[in-house]
Amino acid sequence: MTDTTHKAAVAAVGPVPTAPAAAPAPRGTRVWRGLTPWLFLLAPLALLITFTYAPIANMLAYSFTDWDGVSPELHYTGAHNYTELFTRPDLFEVFWVSGYYLAASAVQIVAALYFATILSFHVRFRNFFKGVLFFPYLINGVAIGFVFLYFFQDGGTLDSVLGLFGHHSDHSWLGTPVSANISLAGVSVWRYTGLNFVLFLGAIQSIPGELYEAAELDGANRWQQFRHIIAPGIRPVLALTVILSVSGSLSAFEIPYIMTGGATGTETFVIQTVKLAFQFNKTGLASAAAVVLLLIILAVTWLQRRLVPDSVDKGVDLV
Repeated sequence: MTDTTHKAAVAAVGPVPTAPAAAPAPRGTRVWRGLTPWLFLLAPLALLITFTYAPIANMLAYSFTDWDGVSPELHYTGAHNYTELFTRPDLFEVFWVSGYYLAASAVQIVAALYFATILSFHVRFRNFFKGVLFFPYLINGVAIGFVFLYFFQDGGTLDSVLGLFGHHSDHSWLGTPVSANISLAGVSVWRYTGLNFVLFLGAIQSIPGELYEAAELDGANRWQQFRHIIAPGIRPVLALTVILSVSGSLSAFEIPYIMTGGATGTETFVIQTVKLAFQFNKTGLASAAAVVLLLIILAVTWLQRRLVPDSVDKGVDLV
């Protein structure tokens, strides 16, 4: 059809009718649509403010007082609690105990990443092994503390197992600071490896399978697939697990409190804070210690986010 014929046909048919413009929604409808997302957020925001931000604000306020946690009267003391906290080295010496848990965190991250990588491929009984690895995280921390308390006691389960292999030792596993802290850190590895394993496994399984197929066609082995596909793909999750591990190491409480109560050089900063509040009735000083711990964790998180940002290159290098 020529251009002249097309114009003639259009002229004969007439102009094509256009759809009428939609009328703007009433003002009340627009306001309701704007408020709808906030109505859904109202309940979680109320819970967050009630059980998170309000207690933090109270803790911050108590840190500037001499409140003993019982008396209805409290007096403003300014920065006295913080001055006492930073001028008493014994209050910060307990942070050396966190070094054992930091080392244990590195072990559990490596172990979780290893098992997640292995079980992300087709392995026999992999669902069974997934359940075995994640099961310890489902157990209550108090129950774990009591179980391993009998496990490490003199003549307990560990000594009995070692005796089967001909090794009879009279060593008290919870009797010296070094062995006690290593034992407690080992329990934390057993308990929290499953959590990191699930995080890593979910991140690995979210990587498109076409990348593995292309890598196999290019002749990449399992190590090369891990290095060039899995490691870059799970980098944000790895950064998250590092943050959780560091904050958990600095605030370890359940396992050492149940198993040793902080004795034998196993007292952590949180156990010390609890004792200041409930054993020595120094709630103001304990609140200041809790604020300092919160600031340390926030600083470590900020530093980690600066060193390892979440934005990663999605490209895959198979060279």
